[in-house]
Amino acid sequence: MKKIVLTGAAGRLGSYLREPLSKMCDTLLSTDITDVGQTYDGETFVKADLASMDQIAPLLEGADMVVHFGAIVDEAPFEDLLGPNFVGSYNIWEAASKHGVRRVVYASSIHAVGMYPKTERIGIDVPHRPDTFYGLAKCFTEDLGRMYWEKRGVESVHLRILSAAQVNNPRALGSWLSYDDLIHLVQRAIDTPVTGFSIVYGVSNNDRVPVDNTAAAFLGYRPKDNAEVYAEQVLADAEPQDPRDPGNMCQGGPFAAVDLGRSGLAQMNVVDDRKKT
Repeated sequence: MKKIVLTGAAGRLGSYLREPLSKMCDTLLSTDITDVGQTYDGETFVKADLASMDQIAPLLEGADMVVHFGAIVDEAPFEDLLGPNFVGSYNIWEAASKHGVRRVVYASSIHAVGMYPKTERIGIDVPHRPDTFYGLAKCFTEDLGRMYWEKRGVESVHLRILSAAQVNNPRALGSWLSYDDLIHLVQRAIDTPVTGFSIVYGVSNNDRVPVDNTAAAFLGYRPKDNAEVYAEQVLADAEPQDPRDPGNMCQGGPFAAVDLGRSGLAQMNVVDDRKKT
C-alpha cells in the first residue's frame, strides 16, 4: 500500500499500532491533537483536530486506507463528545469518500451495545443498545459507515473493542484484547481483500468471552492470547460482585452504571502503559 492514515496516533492503542502499520505501506501518516514524539521509518506526523474538516480532509488525499482510532475515549458531556466523536467521524468518512479512500478501519466499542447483560452471548447483529453518550457515538459511526458503504461504496470494518488494557479486574477475564491481538486484528481488517461494511468484536481468545465473534472469521482473525492465565490472581484479589449492579452485569461494565456524562474510566483501574517510540 502507498499510504495509510492513522488517527489517534498519540493514544494508548495508537502507540502500539504505529510501528506495525508503518511496515504495511510506503507512508504512514499519523495524526492527533497531541504530538507523538519521535516517528518510525516511513511515518510522518501531522497535528490536526478531527472536528475540523479543513484540517482533516487534506491528510486523506492519496490514502489507500484510514485507521480511525481518534476520539475522546471516555464518557463525557454530549457537548464535549460532539466535535471529536460525532463530527470527527463524519469528517473522516466524507473526506474518505471525496478522496477515493478504499476503506476505513474504525475503533468502535462494546459500549455501542453495552447495556446487554453479559449472560446473553450477543453477536454482531443485535440492535444497538448504548450505555453512554460515548457508546452512542459508536452507534452513530457504525450507522454512518453502513450508509457510506451503501451510498458511496466506502468499505469499513468496525472493531467493537471490549477492553484493551491490563487484566486487573474480573470483567477483563472475558473482555480482554491483548495488544498483540489488537495489532493482528487491525492488520487483517486492512489486508482482507473484500470487507464491505463489517462489524467484528475486538477481543482475545478468552475462555470467558461474553460475545459471539464467529462473524470475524472471514477476516482471518485468529486471536492467540487468553486472559485465563490471570484468573487465579484476579479472582483472589477481587471483592464479591453484586449481581444487581449494572457495572457487574452488563457488557459495558462501569460505563453501564455511571450517569450520562460522567466518566466511566474513573471507575476503572486502567494502566497507561502506552508504547514508547
